Amino acid sequence: MRMNGAKALLESLKREGVELVFGYPGGVVLKLYDEIYKMNFPNILTGHEQGAVHAADGYARASGKVGVVIATSGPGAANLITGIATANMDSIPLVCITGQVKNTAIGKDSFQEVDVCGITTPITKHNYLVKDANELPRVVKEAFFIARTGRPGPVCIDIAADVFNTEIDFNYPNEINLRGYTGENPVDEKSVAEVVTALENCERPLLFIGGGVISSETSNVLREVLDILGCPCTSTMMGIGAIEPERDGYLGFAGMHGSYGSNMAIQACDLLLAIGMRFSDRVTGNVAEFAPHAKIVHFELDPAEVNKNVQVDYKVLGDLKISLPILRDKLKASGINFAEKFGGWKNQALEEGAKHPFSYKAEGDVIKPGALITHISEIADDNTIAVTDVGQHQMWAAQFFKTQAPRQFLTSGGMGTMGFGLPAAMGAKLACPKKNVILFTGDGSIMMNIQELATIADNNIDVKIVVVHNFILGMVGQWQRLFYNHHYSASELKLKRDLVKIAQAMGIRGYRLTKAEELDYDLTEILYSKGPVLVDVYVPQEENVIPMVPGGKRLDQMVL
Repeated sequence: MRMNGAKALLESLKREGVELVFGYPGGVVLKLYDEIYKMNFPNILTGHEQGAVHAADGYARASGKVGVVIATSGPGAANLITGIATANMDSIPLVCITGQVKNTAIGKDSFQEVDVCGITTPITKHNYLVKDANELPRVVKEAFFIARTGRPGPVCIDIAADVFNTEIDFNYPNEINLRGYTGENPVDEKSVAEVVTALENCERPLLFIGGGVISSETSNVLREVLDILGCPCTSTMMGIGAIEPERDGYLGFAGMHGSYGSNMAIQACDLLLAIGMRFSDRVTGNVAEFAPHAKIVHFELDPAEVNKNVQVDYKVLGDLKISLPILRDKLKASGINFAEKFGGWKNQALEEGAKHPFSYKAEGDVIKPGALITHISEIADDNTIAVTDVGQHQMWAAQFFKTQAPRQFLTSGGMGTMGFGLPAAMGAKLACPKKNVILFTGDGSIMMNIQELATIADNNIDVKIVVVHNFILGMVGQWQRLFYNHHYSASELKLKRDLVKIAQAMGIRGYRLTKAEELDYDLTEILYSKGPVLVDVYVPQEENVIPMVPGGKRLDQMVL
């Protein structure tokens, strides 16, 4: 079939099952957008390229599919960088398509030329510069394969402008031949057998569940493993949703702002089974004193993560889709009643956690963030997707919103990217149109990509936006209160802006809540109304997120 490179690219995307893309046109991708017009290929025009890449990210997180974003050369491509880095840190599969100047202009500091491959090499799983139109179908096939297999991640395809106009005979490849990469991650059964032996010999095991469980779609198998073991478990923030919050033995998420019960259990356990996590510094606290009494097991797909931050005693390398069923079956075959063996330890961990649960103090008619998010959690259905920006509201959402299933708590974990939430929520709703999507954001974060309110309105994307409004960069202000003698240097947001009016000006209904009594009779009706809504909720400026593990301290040295 004869066609130009632009059409060949879109046909290739269709072969990969792409249903829509997020993008922003510009000079060198005009031929591509002309073919988008001719083919009526679904493209969500965002207000900014950063909004487009975060939307593709949210789409991928909510659906498990590869998100796709398109940008033009130069500033368009450069505006994707923060979003690509965000996806890379959290192992999110994206294919980022950027236009490049034509072949004869590359390397000459041409108008709107940047070295996309050079810039993105450290923050992508792989990237390509396509200068020959005949290579385009193969490159797209490889890019999607690389993005979605193994440890997922972003792949960038930079395409010279003249490639879009060049006629080729289109043949989409059926097979992939990549030197040194097959996408397969086998598991050594002996390493799993060693873990079972360790479980047979320990007294206080703790399962530590990471985002890898969600990306590998192995939550159900992990829940079966927990049913057999009957031991306590915790998660990273990225692992929220892998385990149902009501499960007997679930202690909440762990780390800097994690639960008292989780952090104390980590410090007390004698066998820590880390499943699909990378031991981030926000999880470990002082690494030298992390889990001091425990032998550490690491189930991990990426060998680069093993012994990178924490030295482990047992490693099970490979895909969790393979290793967790093997673990489950070997535990069943052991003949040991693990639930009975570990029941006392589980109860002890739960009793310890009950001493300092996530909580807040009611004060008159003031709306406390914990009360706000608890109320929303209670009225939300079990299929609701909660999306957050980054800061105090992110931690309150992690603490108080009860996420029932995988891919229903979407947040920027590794990069901590303010401005992620609004476009990511938009992408999540487009990926899962039958699910309710609620964004928790702050009065700082919302401003970083606030132009996407117009995108949401223009496309009637039914996202409910809850602004936890405390007139300060909340987490910055908290650190300034605790460690810098209340010096609010460049963190207060006492600005002359009205978020309700901004929302209304962009075509979205806006409401403001300032009193606790309004939560009961207003919020339910607002959140279950049809169409996008922004709710601006005033909360106290000096409310802290606790518990908190100060930098350099052990997990059991929490501010309570």
